[in-house]
Amino acid sequence: MTDLLPSWRDTATRTAILDFIAAVTDEGGPDFVAPEARVAVFDNDGTLWTEKPMPTQLVYLLQRWKSAADADPSLAERQPYKAAVSGDLAWLSSAIDKHYAGDDSDLGVLIAAVTASSGGASVDEYAASVTAFYRDARHLTLGAPYAQVVYQPMVELIRLLEANGFTTYIVSGGERDFMRPMTEAYYGIPAERVVGTGMGLTYDAEANVVRYAPKLDFFDDGPEKPVRIWMRVGRRPILAGGNSNGDMPMLRFAQGSPRSLALLVHHDDESGRGDAPYDRGAEKALAEASDHGFTVVSVRDDWSQVFPHA
Repeated sequence: MTDLLPSWRDTATRTAILDFIAAVTDEGGPDFVAPEARVAVFDNDGTLWTEKPMPTQLVYLLQRWKSAADADPSLAERQPYKAAVSGDLAWLSSAIDKHYAGDDSDLGVLIAAVTASSGGASVDEYAASVTAFYRDARHLTLGAPYAQVVYQPMVELIRLLEANGFTTYIVSGGERDFMRPMTEAYYGIPAERVVGTGMGLTYDAEANVVRYAPKLDFFDDGPEKPVRIWMRVGRRPILAGGNSNGDMPMLRFAQGSPRSLALLVHHDDESGRGDAPYDRGAEKALAEASDHGFTVVSVRDDWSQVFPHA
């Protein structure tokens, strides 16, 4: 097993992962799980790729909001368009932090602007816009294409799971159709296995296209994650990976299986390898990790490499 998970250090965390995979794939063992029931689910932002200094979708949205404010200057007087035009992102940062702390007082304003940015567009038009963003955009602080700011150890884990008969899904608070254009290329996970926040959709019979309605259908975070997993997958996962308070229900849902593994990525690396340390938004999950039996993945201690080599 020494050649498995090459970007993981030989720590108790790596051992726990390998022991779990060995146990559920041992046909003669007490913890054997049939291949069709080997379901693994992963959050995206902060779990499979970097979410700092801001989530990738927010970078895309800021571009859209600035363009909208340029076309209609009256928008620049209200948030979040004001933040996009001025470059002062304190309000946005505060709104996200408040959400993770359980305060969604600014979330409605943010969601209204998110839905307005795609309202009326066809799903094909939106996919083309997002694909162009991924083609051209660079990470704000690392300067690398977004394909190079995925967490290499987590991609290796996905590959190892799939090699052992697992079906892997992304289950994220991020918007589903923003993730779909990149998940297969970056993680090898196809669009049909992406579960995320959904905008309202309508069918335009005259044009024969599906269009976005300017409304939110559901926000896939916190207790909504287990619900969406069941609706889309129809099975309880046996492995879940996340990094924030909002991932706790998903991790706990996986732990309802007879043999399970719940991974909580802790961004504690101060070595300058590009993943800035932070606990904000994960305070509750980290504080209760031991009580719940979460396996904490230390970026500092468990990963020998953070990002793919360019």
